[in-house]
Amino acid sequence: MENAEPIPRTRLPGAPIPSVPGVDDSVVPAAPRPVGPTTVWQTPALYAGAPRRHPWEIPVLVIAVLAAVAAYAVVITLVALGLISEFLLIPLVLPVLIFLGRGIGYASMRANAVQITPTQFPEAFTTVVEAAARYGMEYVPDAYVMNGNGQINAFASGHGFRRYVVVYSDLFEVGGRARSPEALEFVIGHEIGHIAAGHTSYWRQLFSSLIMSIPILGSLLSRAQEYTADNYGYYSRPDGAAPMIGLLASGKYLLSAIDFDQFADRAVHERGFFITAVNALSSHPVLTWRAAALRDRTRSGAILLRPRSFVRGTGSGHVALVAAPHPPAAVAEGSLPNELSETSMY
Repeated sequence: MENAEPIPRTRLPGAPIPSVPGVDDSVVPAAPRPVGPTTVWQTPALYAGAPRRHPWEIPVLVIAVLAAVAAYAVVITLVALGLISEFLLIPLVLPVLIFLGRGIGYASMRANAVQITPTQFPEAFTTVVEAAARYGMEYVPDAYVMNGNGQINAFASGHGFRRYVVVYSDLFEVGGRARSPEALEFVIGHEIGHIAAGHTSYWRQLFSSLIMSIPILGSLLSRAQEYTADNYGYYSRPDGAAPMIGLLASGKYLLSAIDFDQFADRAVHERGFFITAVNALSSHPVLTWRAAALRDRTRSGAILLRPRSFVRGTGSGHVALVAAPHPPAAVAEGSLPNELSETSMY
């Protein structure tokens, strides 16, 4: 059940700066609206229910597989005809190199990282088990914590029949009392989503390895996979989407100070060729576009062109169109000192 309007959140008067280490955030939910005649009951939006793949993922993957097979066939044919040097057969050992790389990566985690178990990081272990069960997986992947040296990151991979996720240690600070356990749960759900969607399989990595080295096309496949994994993370912890974006955009100390709607609105505000180019060259969707996709669960995330409509959530992943808000940094005319004026940014 969702109300017609999202529940507002307020900050207590005189509260400390959010996410100061050792100090609890003082963002508390306002009193919920009572259920009554104005309450709107909505079924989950298309991308708010069971996880779905981004619609671009499989078509681009098919192109990647066909390109890889064609490249191998051309090289073998040319070498057989004596038209090119045998040294060009070296790329044909790529299957062996990928196998060895996956084995070494998994062994490194087993030998150096801290394993997440029922008695070691028990809350994270519970999150891993619940995500695997929720996604319909037949097994619980291994999970590890490694020293992140201040970096915020996590990844999923595999070797043989084993699959595993790795969470950098600084993310566990994010899961502490002073910050956002919801963000950590979203991240873990996202990474296990990569496993559930088949992104970590040997054959997927083998056939996509060639296309990943091609500008634009390789990053296109990667972005589609990231949107798919976000759909899994959202399915696990919808209220972790906003703090997760705050975490990636501003770091572990300021994540709860980010206005999620204002950040997502900038996906529409920020425009131009270079914005499009930055997204096209990136392995992950740019954060403003990613935030807009996590707010609007009625459609898949923008993959090549920016979102065009300003919306606000109405519950269960649904949104309503709203009038274009002013650019977030805009101020009233004449309010700046020394007759300063704003640049024409939008």
